[in-house]
Amino acid sequence: MKINNKLWIGVITLMFLAIGGYCAVAINAQSTTKDAPVTMKNDFSANTHVILETSLGNIEIALYNETPQHRDNFIKLVNNGTYNGVLFHRVIKDFMIQTGDPDSKNALADTFLGAGGPGYDLPAEIVYPKYFHKRGALAAARQGDEVNPERKSSGSQFYIVTGRRFSEYQLNGMIERLANQAQSKIFNSLAQQHAGEISQWQALGDTVSLNNLRDSLIAKTQQIYASSPVKFTPEQIAAYSTVGGTPHLDGQYTVFGEVIAGMDIVDRIQNVTTGTHDRPVDDIKIISARIVK
Repeated sequence: MKINNKLWIGVITLMFLAIGGYCAVAINAQSTTKDAPVTMKNDFSANTHVILETSLGNIEIALYNETPQHRDNFIKLVNNGTYNGVLFHRVIKDFMIQTGDPDSKNALADTFLGAGGPGYDLPAEIVYPKYFHKRGALAAARQGDEVNPERKSSGSQFYIVTGRRFSEYQLNGMIERLANQAQSKIFNSLAQQHAGEISQWQALGDTVSLNNLRDSLIAKTQQIYASSPVKFTPEQIAAYSTVGGTPHLDGQYTVFGEVIAGMDIVDRIQNVTTGTHDRPVDDIKIISARIVK
């Protein structure tokens, strides 16, 4: 782990801002390959299937049994009609399409969307690395870590991953960046616990104490990180290099299902023209959602 002087100074002065609103973290990804179909290898005969009838066509999803609270909540919302009439209010090509905000029903064109829900959150059920953000994955939206350190999911909002394909070289570079980010986050958290001492030693010009603390925090950071390092499984590498996805979200959001039919409809949605806040210019809605198995 590299901790330079700029980072150390930044730790002393940095103030973290909370970011509200349910979202999946967006990136400016450039697609270098044509979208590939989802390759299904799993047997979902024992899983609940849901069809989302959208204004552009039907999408069929299977809900994972290993995320029972998200599965049962989704089934409940389907059965009580919560999703009937909601818009795909946030669409980002080569990333994901997001829906499930009850406030989006019949929303005016200039209405800000993405903060609505059923009035409750769900505890995270992150079954990682078994379930990850491959193309076609169904995941729960949530508020950011700054205001939601437990990574609780929105009670109703979800997104379907489109993403893009990556070379193994790109994936290795991503692992390195994510590892550095993870270690920096650990280091910053540890440093904040010593904010008073840091300010005092800085005022006194006591560089010896500052450097000693820095070195001890680096060692502790490396020890903590070593217990849970960032890495991709062979299954992830295979998926991200063939069908694609959004690997930078892995382990941070609850993935609780996947598309088993209708990925062409997902692609139609992700390719529409969008405006302010990534909302489609022409509304795209879930006409109805129903359990089919």
